[in-house]
Amino acid sequence: MTGYFITFEGGEGAGKTSILHSIASKLKEKGYDIVTTREPGGIRISEQIRNIILNPLHTEMDARTEALLYAAARRQHLVEKVFPALEQGKIVLCDRFIDSSLAYQGYARELGIDEVFTINQFAIQNSMPDLTLFFDIKPEKGLARIAANEDRERNRLDLEKLNFHEKVYEAYQILVQRFPERIQVINADQTLKQVEEDSLSLITQFLNTIE
Repeated sequence: MTGYFITFEGGEGAGKTSILHSIASKLKEKGYDIVTTREPGGIRISEQIRNIILNPLHTEMDARTEALLYAAARRQHLVEKVFPALEQGKIVLCDRFIDSSLAYQGYARELGIDEVFTINQFAIQNSMPDLTLFFDIKPEKGLARIAANEDRERNRLDLEKLNFHEKVYEAYQILVQRFPERIQVINADQTLKQVEEDSLSLITQFLNTIE
């Protein structure tokens, strides 16, 4: 029995993390066996790599080093947590996956989307998500949300200028066009309740289609 791998993507402040946990609770109520996780992280080794990548003090980190660290964390996370859960028939909801690397390092860091995709192919062995939700909100609005949320983790990416986040947003538009069969767009510039309803509806429709 094989489960399903669903990823949540978006720029900073898109609200995807909150929505993911809310959706997970509602899917569990419907009887689905759900595993929630995040990238980079999700397991001990990958969380340690996360601390290196996102440490605000590591401003000297080279863009290629950053891309390779994300791929390394991704590989270990897949092997330890995602693959076993999928093999047990569970539904894995993951906060970020390969599309984040393509957007942030491939496009915004100007390493090349195809080049970063190639690096990650070695790490993931063609294990792409079954469904990806892209939470669409303009960068300035997302960053304003972050500024207003004192509880949110502050990391190295928060030090980037607006121009960087605009490039990330452009990259996601490119990826939506490139993978239309996999990536579905959610309007994240709505109330949390509405975004949650839209997300749950889309995921439920997907699960009903394949069952």
